Amino acid sequence: MDFGLSEEQEMIISTVRNFVETKIYPHESEIDRTGVVPRELGMEIARKCKEIGFFACNLPIEVGGGGLNHLDFTLVERELGRGTQGLTVFFGRPSGILMGCTDEQREKYLYPAVKGDKFDALAMTEPNAGSDVRGMQCTGKQDGTDWVINGTKHFISHADIADFVIVFIATGIEETPRGSKKKITAFLVDRGTKGFEIAKGYNSVSHRGYQNCILRFEDCRLPEAQILGEVHKGFEVAETWLYATRLTVAATSVGRARRAFELTLPYAAERQQFGQQIGKFQGVSFKLADMITAIDAADLLTLSAAWRLDRHLPANREIASAKLYATEMLAQVTDECIQIHGGMGLMDDLPFARFWRDSRVERIWDGTSEIQRHIIGRDLLRPLGG
Repeated sequence: MDFGLSEEQEMIISTVRNFVETKIYPHESEIDRTGVVPRELGMEIARKCKEIGFFACNLPIEVGGGGLNHLDFTLVERELGRGTQGLTVFFGRPSGILMGCTDEQREKYLYPAVKGDKFDALAMTEPNAGSDVRGMQCTGKQDGTDWVINGTKHFISHADIADFVIVFIATGIEETPRGSKKKITAFLVDRGTKGFEIAKGYNSVSHRGYQNCILRFEDCRLPEAQILGEVHKGFEVAETWLYATRLTVAATSVGRARRAFELTLPYAAERQQFGQQIGKFQGVSFKLADMITAIDAADLLTLSAAWRLDRHLPANREIASAKLYATEMLAQVTDECIQIHGGMGLMDDLPFARFWRDSRVERIWDGTSEIQRHIIGRDLLRPLGG
């Protein structure tokens, strides 16, 4: 395996990092203070992303995207992880699920999303069904050629800026050897559809400015043309999506941890206590050693999982391992960075308290750490009959 990066990959890293440092960093403190991203600022970020040719870089060239493979796109996400998520969300990365659109749906949803004329959001989580996807209670019942949707979704990331939402709905029951399971269908739902409401979500300690929303469906009637993929086949679509998002969480966690470390290392070399640099004290130098080792390990786990995807190798366990390790690593690194900075580490004058707060959600969304451990354990035991 070649651990080196190509000239093109180095260019990707340099371009995206420069973008984050010049277009995202200057606005972070204000967004963290207010918890609001002005729409005009978000659209300006999207416009500048188009200018450098990275909008929809995750989608194939044949539909107008940048055509990056999994590894290259993971490098993009890693650099974006250095910035505030409420702002980097406008660095357009439409959901890969949209590649499942029919010809008519591509004209209405995929191509506008690639051009940046429309933003999408994904909706699966419900108040009483988080990681238990099959336990969702938001239901759809067929009425002629239409589907009538009722129920609630919550924790729906950036639905506040979405022009349409990809929603996963329970549309039936199937009997299996392990009992009854709900069939799931994916629907494309436009903002403003009668019976569909996008409401403000909860105030979160993590990622201020990156809104979570509540979706409410009350006798919302959708024609069958709004089904993404096949009826009752939404679970297969969802599994494809979860692959990509778990890898994204791992990559952004690595980027944020490395930024925190890079801000801490010079401080440890410059800060003087008891007549010498604090970095010379074993209590600090060992923290630095542990941090960089964990960051590099998480980085390699993440890039290796992306590499496997590009070679069409099994990667479910590897992606789960990357997500698990990188998110838990981020929590440890941000905490240690605060410890090294002492009291100032908790002050708003420095970004470490924000990094620390933001890190907490990474172990929960897109599959909790417990779910990742379940995936890993199941993958190990199944070949042995466990």
